[in-house]
Amino acid sequence: MSGTIRCVSERFDFTGDELAPAYRAAVDAIEAGDLVVLPTDTVYGLAADAFKSDAVQRLLDAKGRGRDMPPPVLISVVESLDALATDVPEAGRKLCEKFWPGPLTVICHAQGSLMWDLGETQGTVALRVPDHENTRELLSRTGPLAVSSANKSGRPAALDVYDAEDQLADTVAVYLDGGEVTGGEPSTIVDITTDTPRVVRLGALSLAQLREVVPEVTTDEEPPTEAKAPVDNPTDAKPAEAVTDDKPADADEKPAEAAVETSVDDKPTEGAAEASKVDEKAANPDVRPAD
Repeated sequence: MSGTIRCVSERFDFTGDELAPAYRAAVDAIEAGDLVVLPTDTVYGLAADAFKSDAVQRLLDAKGRGRDMPPPVLISVVESLDALATDVPEAGRKLCEKFWPGPLTVICHAQGSLMWDLGETQGTVALRVPDHENTRELLSRTGPLAVSSANKSGRPAALDVYDAEDQLADTVAVYLDGGEVTGGEPSTIVDITTDTPRVVRLGALSLAQLREVVPEVTTDEEPPTEAKAPVDNPTDAKPAEAVTDDKPADADEKPAEAAVETSVDDKPTEGAAEASKVDEKAANPDVRPAD
């Protein structure tokens, strides 16, 4: 089913200690296949149940984008990586262990058994664990969510709930007001569908930070180089335990070449639009991740 569904929107405070009403309303909306706007550590995100194809289509319709730009998937813990992704290389696992929760989106090979339809992902998924405690708690209650930046395609990602409401209006059932986000910069997207991680989009994490953990990380702007000695302790991260989850929230297509977003969104960049266009290019907040 496609087409934008209009609904009566509600806004809830997503700060402080009295969060029960917000969690209840958000979970109910996700279970009903409706959309929820929530804060992350980078920008506000537009979320839908990753396993409900109608809900994902509703998300794409609300943003005004096509299936060629699948949204990334947000998960609550790094241990969910193996539940949603397969053939994760050791280098990619190290990056996840080091920078999750945080502004890192990874494009992975999606588990073939997953019953979901995020769009034209070419078998990949872009995944991220956001560094926002309340949103991770919500994810632990809903399961993996397809999340793109909370904005109309082509416009800047929302940094507060009011901007998100102005752009998305009643296409969203529940707005969670976590105040103005302090990050603002989209997540860095890395394709880990091969043994050597490749940066698809630089964002909140710099190339130098990535190479402190995995020296051999490459970018499209430079030829592969030999591994250099890490700047700091190379192993801050032990291999993640094998668990699986919603995996790179659409972070990778053809090995990672088909999915991406703004750190929570547009033109599929080779490994991420490729990665479902999750995070856009740093300059374009609409490129997938929404984070």
